[in-house]
Amino acid sequence: MRLLFSISFFFLLFGAFAQEKKDAIKPVDSLYREDQFYVNFTYNKLQNLKGISQTKFSPGLCLGVLRDMPINKSRTFAIATGLGYSFNIFDNNLQVSNSENSTPNSYSFLATANYNANQYTLHYLDVPLEIRWRTSTPADHQFWRIYSGFKMSYLISDSYKYVNGDQNVSIHSNPDLNKLVYGTYLTIGWNTWNLYAYYGLNSIFKSGEVNSEKMNTSSFNIGLQFYIL
Repeated sequence: MRLLFSISFFFLLFGAFAQEKKDAIKPVDSLYREDQFYVNFTYNKLQNLKGISQTKFSPGLCLGVLRDMPINKSRTFAIATGLGYSFNIFDNNLQVSNSENSTPNSYSFLATANYNANQYTLHYLDVPLEIRWRTSTPADHQFWRIYSGFKMSYLISDSYKYVNGDQNVSIHSNPDLNKLVYGTYLTIGWNTWNLYAYYGLNSIFKSGEVNSEKMNTSSFNIGLQFYIL
């Protein structure tokens, strides 16, 4: 995970430098396209489940490519779609238990925080679709932007880890998880720095109960988004 974040941070720094300097090395292009590559770093939280609480910082990483398609002559409005990858960690008090990977899994809330780890790790393939407004011009690529979109994400890998002293529980490919999740997002900012927020519209669990309550819990992610080229 540290290597993945380090590689993303390197490309982020390189991309930010390139965005600052590209006007000096490229001629003015009246048919320019903006913000083709992106990377964001977020804080993740599960919501809409009574009794759930975060126990540690839950990070997320998302990166991908978007095809920018301007829809007006001045190219200040555009639509964009593409493909991305997201990596989300959730550290909370929702414990998973099973017997030799049998189903169904059982869920409960940990009574205390006296454990080393209780962590969900989810990997998704993302397909975003967004509407874009920006103040860019062919000669100036430092601009305000407001991008709003809808994202569908397909679960490609998942794992759960609980560690408490000598007790170590690991579960992979949990059948209770939804393979397809979706939500809306908003990116707003100036030049390199942009605030990003994602609100899940459906539950990351398709089945399972805790305290006789169906786990209809979705993800809320907030952080920073950067565009490379």
